[in-house]
Amino acid sequence: MAQKVKLSTIADQLGVSTATVSLALRDSPLVAEDTRQKIKDTALDMGYIYNRRAASLRTSRSGIIGVVVHDIMNPFYAEILKAIESELDRSGQTFILSNHYDSVPKQRDFLETLLQLGADGVIMSPAIDTPSRDIKLAEDNGMPAVLIARSVTDIDVPTYRGDDAYGIALATNHLIGLGHKSIAFVGGADNTSTGRDRYRGYVEALKKAGLEVDPMLRVSGPRTKQEGFEAAVNFLSMSQKPTAAVCWNDLVAIGLINGIYRAGLTPGKDISVTGYDDLIEASISMPALTTVWNGQSMVGRRAARALLDRLSGSDEVNGLHLIKPEMRIRQSTAPMVPRA
Repeated sequence: MAQKVKLSTIADQLGVSTATVSLALRDSPLVAEDTRQKIKDTALDMGYIYNRRAASLRTSRSGIIGVVVHDIMNPFYAEILKAIESELDRSGQTFILSNHYDSVPKQRDFLETLLQLGADGVIMSPAIDTPSRDIKLAEDNGMPAVLIARSVTDIDVPTYRGDDAYGIALATNHLIGLGHKSIAFVGGADNTSTGRDRYRGYVEALKKAGLEVDPMLRVSGPRTKQEGFEAAVNFLSMSQKPTAAVCWNDLVAIGLINGIYRAGLTPGKDISVTGYDDLIEASISMPALTTVWNGQSMVGRRAARALLDRLSGSDEVNGLHLIKPEMRIRQSTAPMVPRA
């Protein structure tokens, strides 16, 4: 078996100290840029592999961050993860990703694995019904946590997400301003902070405008394009005949739009539809989707920065930090046309 390449091997090859090699491989500014690159190139040529376990014994840090979300296939989380990765890259951190699919036991297994690996911290969009004790388990064992997209009651850790009540109120008020009075709410449920806050924003906007809040105009559950498409049947068969729909997210809205098209109606003309999140797909859908930007990139960046600050011993930033959403008006909404 070939002998393992060590820092001292690289140092002897280049005639420098092992300390210089170690600093260079960690991108320390204490080593000149040309020297750093020469050391990195030599390490690569010699097949050197960084021993993270040995380093963690020396520094009490593994350089590993855990990230757990509901489903990376959802573009909403993909945009957040891109921002998290970019921020962690700048600090030389590596992250391990897991999907929990709203399974609390699966999420707990991941947290326990991170603790066994000696991970430095975790960023999580908590599964539905996550108990505060699971997050406390991480915190009490020296693995600080930061939450994104969803909140958990009875736990005081930094939490970053959009101001969902405010954002959905923007979409609802936009439709009210276009003359719509029978407005449905499609998607989401009350078992997450996101679902509760978005529906609350819809209800408060209707009440403020003096419009009736009709529970029969709510279609609970859908969160995906397929579910939004299937919800079109319920939406179009409502006895109240809504002229507009506030959708829980862009995926539901795009699915609903396709279902409306399938029924022979024209979204943005016969029926107005708003989404939420302003995914990349929203601006190129047909029609282009009126939606609400929910600050995904900012959520990811600020959450990663908050965790890094906690690891460096900076002042605590506990509590809920809301990103203010912004309206994006496109083609899927229009003034209400009285029906014959």
